[in-house]
Amino acid sequence: MSDKDQFQASAVENEAAGKAGLSQSEIDELVASSDTGGRSASGPVGMLIVGVALAWSLFQLWIASPIPFILGFGVFNDTEARAFHLAFALFLGFMAFPAARTPVQLFLGIAVPLVLTGLFWLGADPGNWWIPVVGLAVVAAVVLGSPKDRVPIWEWAMAIIGAASALYIYFAYEGIANRVGAPITQDLVVGVIGLMLLLEATRRALGPALMIVATVFLSYTFLGPYMPQLIAHSAKSLGVVINHQWITTEGVFGIALGVSTSFVFLFVLFGSLLDKAGAGNYFIQVAFSLMGHMRGGPAKAAVVSSAMTGLISGSSIANVVTTGTFTIPLMKKVGFSSEKAGAVEVASSVNGQIMPPVMGAAAFLMVEYVGIPYFDVVKHAFLPAVISYIALVYIVHLEAMKQNMQGLPRAYTPKPIVQRLIGMAFFVAFLCVLSFGVYYGMGWIRTVFPDTAGYIVFVFLCLVYLGLLYVASKEEIPTLEKDGDGPQVLPLPGPTVRSGLHFILPVVVLVWALMVDRLSPGLSAFWAAAFMIFILVTQRPLLAIMRNAGGIASEIRNGFVDLIDGLVTGARNMIGIGIATATAGIIVGAVSQTGVGSALADVVEVLSGGNILAILFLTAILSLILGMGLPTTANYIVVSALLAPVIVQLGQQNGLIVPLIAVHLFVFYFGIMADVTPPVGLASFAAAAVSGGDPIKTGVVAFFYSLRTAALPFLFIFNTDLLLIDVGWAQGILVFVIATVAMLLFAAATQGWFLTRNNILETVALLLIAFTLFRPGFWMDMVAPPFEDVPPVEIAQAAEEVSPGQDLRLQVSGLNAIGEPVTFVALLPVGEGETGEDRLFASGLEYVVNGDSVVIDNVTFGSPAAEAGFDWDQTVERVMRPKAQPPKELMFIPALALLALIVLWQRSRARKNPRPKQATA
Repeated sequence: MSDKDQFQASAVENEAAGKAGLSQSEIDELVASSDTGGRSASGPVGMLIVGVALAWSLFQLWIASPIPFILGFGVFNDTEARAFHLAFALFLGFMAFPAARTPVQLFLGIAVPLVLTGLFWLGADPGNWWIPVVGLAVVAAVVLGSPKDRVPIWEWAMAIIGAASALYIYFAYEGIANRVGAPITQDLVVGVIGLMLLLEATRRALGPALMIVATVFLSYTFLGPYMPQLIAHSAKSLGVVINHQWITTEGVFGIALGVSTSFVFLFVLFGSLLDKAGAGNYFIQVAFSLMGHMRGGPAKAAVVSSAMTGLISGSSIANVVTTGTFTIPLMKKVGFSSEKAGAVEVASSVNGQIMPPVMGAAAFLMVEYVGIPYFDVVKHAFLPAVISYIALVYIVHLEAMKQNMQGLPRAYTPKPIVQRLIGMAFFVAFLCVLSFGVYYGMGWIRTVFPDTAGYIVFVFLCLVYLGLLYVASKEEIPTLEKDGDGPQVLPLPGPTVRSGLHFILPVVVLVWALMVDRLSPGLSAFWAAAFMIFILVTQRPLLAIMRNAGGIASEIRNGFVDLIDGLVTGARNMIGIGIATATAGIIVGAVSQTGVGSALADVVEVLSGGNILAILFLTAILSLILGMGLPTTANYIVVSALLAPVIVQLGQQNGLIVPLIAVHLFVFYFGIMADVTPPVGLASFAAAAVSGGDPIKTGVVAFFYSLRTAALPFLFIFNTDLLLIDVGWAQGILVFVIATVAMLLFAAATQGWFLTRNNILETVALLLIAFTLFRPGFWMDMVAPPFEDVPPVEIAQAAEEVSPGQDLRLQVSGLNAIGEPVTFVALLPVGEGETGEDRLFASGLEYVVNGDSVVIDNVTFGSPAAEAGFDWDQTVERVMRPKAQPPKELMFIPALALLALIVLWQRSRARKNPRPKQATA
């Protein structure tokens, strides 16, 4: 997932700068150093690391399962579970990740504990001699060094003390509950040690950026009185800060770490188990068998395989090195340069993080931060992700068209196109019938057998699994060559697809539990992981039996070895995520403790001049800057905590009602873009290390390929139909088709090629057409405004003239929560009633008229008016009544007419200048 993406950047750059592709062993070492820890400890220490990682996975499965509640034993509340989660992460962080010894890393490793020592001493009462002792002890451990091949005694001490600091919340839970807000010296000592060791673990596992940002926010907490007046705040003592950051659930043990504990670990574990079973290789083979023969086929296969891998993994780096080792050499074979081959892999792998249901852990954080069900988060995020992937396939096609590339040779003669289309239609119809049968069959089973339905469903799943495994036993998953001079022959699509259909069953279980049964994400991931464990243990011996291959005992043993390996790998992949979410909690805690969010709103408003587009650009730039060193999830937590409320607030003041989920997705998209964007672009360095290309050039090309991803957030801020907000099925399908066409045209414009090479006028025209298809309302609002102003004193008449359920748009002015004047626009849903006054009262709004002004006199608690943000004593400045407007889709007609002219013009040019056909690779 996203947070294990952080390379030791200097090492990656050194590898990439070698301009020669890495061997498989070097790639494995590269992934290990970033994802699971680079320390190559062997013997008892290596066994201990494996044992602790295995215990972590088993603990997470235990607390996610219903077993503790059935037995009445081993039940942990949320805070206790978070304490164990962070304890495991800190212990493994110090044991598995040696600290980089570059001059910058060493300087920061010494400077940060010294800075924290000074801050803590500044906020403490006189006589706390233990604070400098703790700081100097951490500095000494950093100076003594961190060897890669062993664990010295001081790192053992840091690992054990760090874990104990986290577990203090569990063992002292009752005492802490009895002294809420009044920490004792013991609490302060544990909190100071815990914060210092957490930041040192962050430096090791994730690099210095997140550690620096968290230190800056801690400094701001203590130094508030010395800040500029705009962002100044009252002084905070050590006791207040430690209580907020370590003892309560407002800081380190807050929502972010809770999401990592409850949801993220299980999804990472599920992805690890699925990959260990062979699903990752299966996805790659299927993508190549279906798309490898097309123009630039290996690049299209890279996009599709990364999309499928993204369903179960949100890690940009893991996707790059997993699929890239297969796809990059084959892309180079059909004509892609090293930089373009790496860029395609980067663009497709980074997009894995925006692909539901996992979305690099951000989906689960959005559930908590936005306050909407997980199903809604996935629904809103689905369409932009699919459109982005379709556009990337088209970009690859355009690149192949530019160079007249061909695909890889097939080992079979394809069926006629009509026969293939008929077969595809029958297959889709079969899937639809099967889906309806399963859906209504499950409903019938639960109605007729309410007490035993779970057992019946499990038996049914097992029978389907045995059937699919029997089909797979008749096929062999082919092995693709990663390099070599001979031509690559594509595998047959049918046998390749049939060879691993049973891998899809756990994904079906996961999606069913999430989307149909609406179970919690944690419980859904538990049942999917449990079924995946069942498959891992049984698939090897069952395949051996079905193939009459013998060696069943050996295959049973290998199945358990795969299971343990998957459990250990899943836990080690979580080290960085656990540490990152805990450290991001420091930043969130500082924001809530100092109130910097409201001050930042003033700063952003001054910088942007109150222009909503300028605010969005500032947010995008900040996300990119922070993302250069922060893991994607930590970046999302920081920027959403700081700027998401600001965008909503300033949008209201500018008359733009921005849904909160749209703002959070906006922030998340640009956090992901930082993995691509030079000069850091860690995914680009990883791809260059595999391809042997120049890492900066790879990042630049990948950035241009990813422009479609950068454009989407701006579009769905202004056109929320793309997020399927208040959109029905029929309209949703129309939105999908139109938005896909628009994104393909945008890609054609930015790549400079449509049917043939574009001239400047065609590029501008394509951009204009794409914009019109995305936002037809922009032009229609100019032709026929959707609202008309009425005098505020006629608000009742306006409410009477609109239908119940429609929205009146009101601009009001008044004082905010801290007594500052503010003006904003909000939508008031009109309630039922005979008169306008009755309808406004039903909406929860009461007002008085004083001459030409209207003042809100009362707002009913919990009413639509209260939810919209209206409050007592606000003055209604403007009333905007909705008016009939022609369908905005009419603007598609001139846009499509202009597109037809471009098509005719480019086709005539293409016929006059035919290009020679490139030889098949």
